[in-house]
Amino acid sequence: MSSILDLEVFVRTADTGSLSAAARGLGLTPAAASIALKRLETRLGIRLLARSTRSMRLTEEGKRYLDSVREALAALADGEQALRQHSQGLTGLLQLAAPSDFGRNVVLGWLDAFKVEHPNIRLQLLLNDSNADLFRDTVDIALRFGVPRDSSLVALPVVPDHQRIACASPEYLARHGTPTTPTQLAQHSTLRYMRQGRANSTWFFRQGSELQEVDVTGDYLSDDGEIVRRWALAGHGIAYKANLDIARDLKAGRLVHLLPDWQGEPTPFNLMCPHRLQVSERVKVLHRFLQVRCQALLSE
Repeated sequence: MSSILDLEVFVRTADTGSLSAAARGLGLTPAAASIALKRLETRLGIRLLARSTRSMRLTEEGKRYLDSVREALAALADGEQALRQHSQGLTGLLQLAAPSDFGRNVVLGWLDAFKVEHPNIRLQLLLNDSNADLFRDTVDIALRFGVPRDSSLVALPVVPDHQRIACASPEYLARHGTPTTPTQLAQHSTLRYMRQGRANSTWFFRQGSELQEVDVTGDYLSDDGEIVRRWALAGHGIAYKANLDIARDLKAGRLVHLLPDWQGEPTPFNLMCPHRLQVSERVKVLHRFLQVRCQALLSE
């Protein structure tokens, strides 16, 4: 069995391309780091890194071995963190991105409750509706509506059967009438949302095996989900919103769920991670917390 130090030297050297840099990062002398790496290669009977005068690069065998070593070290770190958390509670920094509407109006309050449960945690919240380059900013995880477009990301389901629904204020419906079929939406003022840089002007509805696609128009268009919700509350038209965004508005009567016999566009709600190695104990605890909160919100 290889020692943890030998594995750490290998990973640091692979990441930096320098045995000296790996040694400095681990607080070792270059000679000690070299011995550790040679010890690992001798035990495995393979060359993991090819040496040159300026740098060290992974061999094909080293590339295959590196992912396994990362997972092993991550698992050990998670285990140590879990032991510390058992006695100290959840600790460390949790960096989260969330959609603007749901983030401001729902997640913000929930994080207060999460902080009460885990007082030693530090929180960073970034509000952003864009899915482009999701992890360009420094975040660990991101809450996102819809089917993930990037298959390399890890999706932890929060509400897998979530969907969009058509809604409007009672005042708007009193003035313009209530649509009873999806096709009637084309005769109404709709509040459209920018998705991937394009106006979402086609709304989907399903009833059994029947699928209807309705092309909608209107004078209001925004790339911010909260703005669309505010327009709906102000009576400017009909919106096609994520159910979680407006659940409290529906319960309070500020908005009305239209076409309840039709299912809107499936919009699974997920907690996204850039890599499975980043699914730390902090992320797992937050994931379970959000599942419970979302279920309670939708069942109110």
